Amino acid sequence: MPQLPAIHDFAAEAADPGHYAALGGDWSLAIADVVGSTRLAAEGRHRDVNFVAAAVVAVLSKAVQMGNSPVACQFGGDGAIAAVPPGREEEARAALTALAHWAGADVDVPLRIGIVAVRALLDQGLEVMAALHDFGNGNSFGLFLGSGVVAADAWVKEDARWRLDPAPGPLPGLETVSCRWRPVPQHRGTVLCVIIDAVEDGVAGMATLARVQAEIERIVPTEAAAPLGGGERMVTRWPPSWRSLLMEARASRSRLAAIGRVGKALLASATLSVLLRMGWRLPSFDPEHYRRTTAERSDFRKAAGGPRMVLDVTEDEAAAIERRLAEEAAAGAICYGTARADATTITCLVGDLAADQHVHFLDGDGLGFWRASVMLKAMKAGKTGAVAPQSL
Repeated sequence: MPQLPAIHDFAAEAADPGHYAALGGDWSLAIADVVGSTRLAAEGRHRDVNFVAAAVVAVLSKAVQMGNSPVACQFGGDGAIAAVPPGREEEARAALTALAHWAGADVDVPLRIGIVAVRALLDQGLEVMAALHDFGNGNSFGLFLGSGVVAADAWVKEDARWRLDPAPGPLPGLETVSCRWRPVPQHRGTVLCVIIDAVEDGVAGMATLARVQAEIERIVPTEAAAPLGGGERMVTRWPPSWRSLLMEARASRSRLAAIGRVGKALLASATLSVLLRMGWRLPSFDPEHYRRTTAERSDFRKAAGGPRMVLDVTEDEAAAIERRLAEEAAAGAICYGTARADATTITCLVGDLAADQHVHFLDGDGLGFWRASVMLKAMKAGKTGAVAPQSL
């Protein structure tokens, strides 16, 4: 399998098709999204939704990986998407069906899952491009350009022939997911979640998205709007919230394993809290390095057809971004959604800490990405004359 291109400078490279690989027809896209986010949000179960979405990334990444090649997989707040290499579709199918069974039966967070052949998208003239936002040492996130990614997500939601049914099965990788950090309060004014899709397909649509991304960068350099700063804004929680511990317990496959996992979570959280508070380090673990690299390896900027971002901005910057997006939408160039929050939530995927392997998924508190997606869908529905959905 050819290695996907690596992107290191998001602002300069992430909107440029020249930094991506066009996926061939023998690839597939694996899609998962939470059903009933309106109900779950009303019940205050925002973090459960984030945990399940992160679990999809963890399990899918492990299932479809070939050798040491990183997988293009992306967290979306209330779902995830992955590029499935040729020859790994059955593994992706097994992972998705087991994830949906676990999420529905054990966690009461129903998942809608499906696999879309890239060939079917290409036959409709919809391009699919993928790259890796690479942070080194095997730590990366998937990035996607092209209208095919947006279409694949819609196909799974709207057409049963692309969907899969839940089925029990093993879930290797689930043990790496946790969410013990406190939400990080806004630092500059507000946390703004942004989702943008182009109206046109193809080269014209990607050119529009690159221009809009550049305009946002002129309003506020997104690197300077990182919600976690350099990590100094992150505070540990001791004890961890009962809900985060419950989710980790539910991610275990037996009662004994759940007890052991919760015990390890309590010990790890206590150790990190003490080390950070006292300024100490262990021979094999530097807590300040971990906190700093957690911030560096957070997915506050990504692309899934168009830009998806969680930014800590001033009220004036937020208003300027929303005003510019509204102007582009009025001109018929884009559809978009935004949502504001008082804090940023963090969900972690921690592999081998000794090997410095860990990445972290961000969302606006209260499911900011989901709230922004509701606005986006309503805007798209308005353009087509359809009725906006009341729930996901």
